[in-house]
Amino acid sequence: MNENNQEFVEKTRYSDEELAEFKVIIMDMLDKAREEYRTLRKAVTRSGSNDVEDTSPSFRTVEDDGASQLSKEEASQLAQRQYKFIENLEGALARIENKTYGVCRVTGKLIPKERLRLVPHATLTVEAKEMLSKK
Repeated sequence: MNENNQEFVEKTRYSDEELAEFKVIIMDMLDKAREEYRTLRKAVTRSGSNDVEDTSPSFRTVEDDGASQLSKEEASQLAQRQYKFIENLEGALARIENKTYGVCRVTGKLIPKERLRLVPHATLTVEAKEMLSKK
């Protein structure tokens, strides 16, 4: 096959250089996500402990208790979502290692780079995602 015909052959996977570029993006996101997860976990566990913050006078209102409980629940939910995000990013790293990263799990086509830069743990093209949501 000559060079002119090669342009029309659809790529089936990203090159090692492209995978390395995505790995850098994912590792950066993973570091930030893990730090945020640690912060959220501290917020959840701190609100249940008897530290200095709990030594304030006990004339807090019921609304304050409700608000602090809500924020603890919100922090817990955010921590759970963050943990799932971390798992998804780790899965993306595994796909990079086995060179299947960026391949749509439904269509087998490459997920566009623009999508992967925004959602680096994506496993579906937008078309495949829309197709699945219609079912």
